[in-house]
Amino acid sequence: MMLQQIKQAAMDAVAASNPVNVLLGNVKSTNPLMINVDQRFDLDADFLIHTESMTELRVTVGGTEYTVRPGLQVGDKVVLLRVQGGQQYVILDRVVSG
Repeated sequence: MMLQQIKQAAMDAVAASNPVNVLLGNVKSTNPLMINVDQRFDLDADFLIHTESMTELRVTVGGTEYTVRPGLQVGDKVVLLRVQGGQQYVILDRVVSG
């Protein structure tokens, strides 16, 4: 019993020193938003925190509308940060290949 408590305390200390995990995901759908993480599980909007850089930005110049930054699209690869506790994931940015 005491050994198990020591092991659990050690595991808790390790988890506390690593508050964020970086994961990769693929956008499966945008309405509703669904992201597949590492081909292991899906996250819906309830678990996702959006950053401003992941939202669509349009501007109108001289009567013409331009998309400056597109929103998330099906097939986009994204970097996710898992918040400590694993209940929320921040959509940090898109992954681009050169």
